Amino acid sequence: MNHPTTPLAEDFGAPDRSKWMALVEKTLKGQTFDDALVTQTPDGIAIQPLYTIEDGVAVVRDLRARDADRPWDLRMRAAHPDPRQAAAEIMKDLEGGAASVLLALDPSGLNGVAVGSLQDLAQALNGVMLDLAPVALDAGFLGPKAADWLGTLAKSAPNAPLAFHLDPLTAFAQAGTSPGPIESHLVSAATVGARLATTYAKASLFLATGRAAHEAGGSNTEELATMAASAVTYAKALVRAGLSMEEAFSRIVLGVSLDAEYFTGVAKLRAARALWARITQACGVSVPAVIEARSSQRMLTRADAWTNLLRLTSAGFAGAVGGADAVVLGAFTDAIGLPTAFGRRQARNTQLVLMEESHLGRVADPAGGAWYLDNLTDLLARAAWGGFQAIEADGGIIKALESGLIADIVGETRAGQEAQFADKSRKILGVTAFPNGEDKPAEVATPVVADFAVDGPSVRLPGPDSRCPPLTPIRFAAAFEGAQA
Repeated sequence: MNHPTTPLAEDFGAPDRSKWMALVEKTLKGQTFDDALVTQTPDGIAIQPLYTIEDGVAVVRDLRARDADRPWDLRMRAAHPDPRQAAAEIMKDLEGGAASVLLALDPSGLNGVAVGSLQDLAQALNGVMLDLAPVALDAGFLGPKAADWLGTLAKSAPNAPLAFHLDPLTAFAQAGTSPGPIESHLVSAATVGARLATTYAKASLFLATGRAAHEAGGSNTEELATMAASAVTYAKALVRAGLSMEEAFSRIVLGVSLDAEYFTGVAKLRAARALWARITQACGVSVPAVIEARSSQRMLTRADAWTNLLRLTSAGFAGAVGGADAVVLGAFTDAIGLPTAFGRRQARNTQLVLMEESHLGRVADPAGGAWYLDNLTDLLARAAWGGFQAIEADGGIIKALESGLIADIVGETRAGQEAQFADKSRKILGVTAFPNGEDKPAEVATPVVADFAVDGPSVRLPGPDSRCPPLTPIRFAAAFEGAQA
């Protein structure tokens, strides 16, 4: 049966940019178009007020079919110093809707669960079915030993979805030093990873991320360039350890940081896939990117911490729409201290609402075809590729860290962003914009960390320590919160 169609646009003329510009100029009151309506990202990319079909560009798209009910892995971070408490929190998270856990390890208990042995790790993962629930590690230089412990706990179940997340480069970049040559840590991690790969067919080995650059104040493209250079370095190390090129890349997870700017977050995730596609193509392999997205720590505020819920929701939105395979949202109180049960529930439920009520995972690459987002994706990818080439020209990621190339670039970007926050051309909700004069600190957990510290195994390797200018994590709100206090 044919239904009549009702034309809706016949009475309108063809779009004419010159006519639109004439109307815009009437509202500018002497200002230039660029000054009034064009904004610049920290990467130096111009964001236009209007995009048309002329701005369209073909970009790499992620059109994989996703599980309609669980389109991405809802991953919760556990970092309570007490292994028993960490285990209780992990089980509560899994029962409450989380699909996997990111376990931060630190024998001192200062920056993670106080784990220094196989027995300690078993205690922290008590009750977790490792052959069903993916467990990812965040262990810094302890990574190879922690990976062996986790492999032992998995009892050689070949299909255990483990994520060893070996990542000595991020530990080196943030600390500014390594206990022994950083190249030796890279070889050690690759050797352990290659050995575990023979047992665990579905396990990922390395996490390649530019998180250190991001948390130190770097731009999106600087983060992506560092991520790409790390991925290449880890792939080379795995190949030297005996893996094929294809298997080496298939065992690497990309890590991307997401802040409250959700459009650039979406574009950054899509740009990460574009970079990965180009790198793997150049290496003669075809391996899809697997991305773990984590919410930014530098965007969080201590003042009026409730506003962090908005920032974290924006980050989660970007992760879902950008097609991340796993999303880790921190708690809204992370800038103050360890989260309570309420803080962890908010972190879980934010993702559950995005997933189960907003249905953000029902469409493959929903940003695809949007002229603005395709254009921004392309520009981010191209700028990041240029940064990656600069790192490679300096001798690779290790040399670029040691020479200060990356630290200098990130430092300049950080200073520029801090200046924008200082002159209020960029605002921080609850701090420099609409501060809450009656703000009361949110409740956090306050364990006595020293009570849980353990003696961990030595992570020192033979040879002189490597050194680089550290990429020290910051929070942009910190300077203003101090002034308010």
